[in-house]
Amino acid sequence: SVQLDLDLQLATDCPDLPLPPQFERWVMAALDGRRERAALTIRIVDVDEGTALNRQYRGIDRPTNVLSFPFELPPGLTPDADDPIADLIGDLVICDEVVRREAQEQGKEPHAHWAHLVVHGVLHLLGYDHLTDGEATAMETLETDILCGLGFLPPYEHQANLKEP
Repeated sequence: SVQLDLDLQLATDCPDLPLPPQFERWVMAALDGRRERAALTIRIVDVDEGTALNRQYRGIDRPTNVLSFPFELPPGLTPDADDPIADLIGDLVICDEVVRREAQEQGKEPHAHWAHLVVHGVLHLLGYDHLTDGEATAMETLETDILCGLGFLPPYEHQANLKEP
C-alpha cells in the first residue's frame, strides 16, 4: 500500500468538484506499484489562474486541463530515505472549467474525466511522457489499465463514455 501525503488546494468555487477521498483514490491508483511513498500537491484553479500559469510555463495564452510540475532536488542534495523531501514528486494544477467543458464535449461522465486527468498528471510526475508515438502508446495503455481498474470506461475510446441510465 502506498503512503500518500496529498495537499489538495481548492482555488476556485467550482461546484460539483470530486471529494478529497476521490482525489486520493485516483492518485493512489496511479502510484500503485510505482512508488511506496509520495507527497504531492493538486491545486484546482479557475480559468484566470490556469491561463496565467499556462502562459508563464508553456507560452500558451489559454488555460489547459492539467499542468504537471515534477519536483527536482536542488543540485548536491541527496536526502536519505527517511527525509520527507525524498517523497516529493511534484505539483499538479487542474483547471476546473476546462475539465468540465472537455467532459461535456467528449461525452464523458465528469468524474471519469477528473480521474483521467489526475492519473495522467501523476504519471507525468513519475516521469512518464507522450512526446513520441511509443511513449504515447505506453502511457495511454497504462492510463487505461489504471482507470479501468478504478471502474471507469477506457478514456481513449472514441465513442461517448456516458454510462447507460
